[in-house]
Amino acid sequence: MIKEIIVVEGRDDVTAVKRALDAELITTGGFGFPKGVMERIKAAQKRRGVIIFTDPDFAGEKIRKKIAQEVPGCKHAFLPREEAKKDGDIGIENASPESIIKALNKVRTESSDTRNEFGQVDLIRNNLIGNEDASYRRDKIGQILGIGYGNAKQFLSRLNNYGVTREEFIEAVKSIDIGEEK
Repeated sequence: MIKEIIVVEGRDDVTAVKRALDAELITTGGFGFPKGVMERIKAAQKRRGVIIFTDPDFAGEKIRKKIAQEVPGCKHAFLPREEAKKDGDIGIENASPESIIKALNKVRTESSDTRNEFGQVDLIRNNLIGNEDASYRRDKIGQILGIGYGNAKQFLSRLNNYGVTREEFIEAVKSIDIGEEK
């Protein structure tokens, strides 16, 4: 059982998460945030902590950012896009219970301290920008590290703000490099 309260976008996401595990959830009702939802999230963060678990799409990312800006110290769980797809639709509601549990087991806490452990040079050296496989590589490394997919700027920000260590990063890069040689 997860002690934190999980924030998802809609009722179908609640159903999918409840199929995977027993947890308390709050729905944002999409990007509009009905009256009182942000206050409930803030109260939940103070009481037990919050895990933001939004869809791996543009709208989900906007919702994640909006909550993280207003509610400091949230934890983040990311579901890989290919594990959230069904008939062209992307969302938590399409994920298997196993995928949901795996994503929640890789939860990361966003740091309020600015960290500059990683820089653009790390992305260049590891073919995460400026090469035709860069997007694919960021996606795979994001899955391994539990920080989700992001464009180069987002990815760098997540490496620095979600407590990823240099060792974790190197291991993740090695594991996809080994996988690509096969």
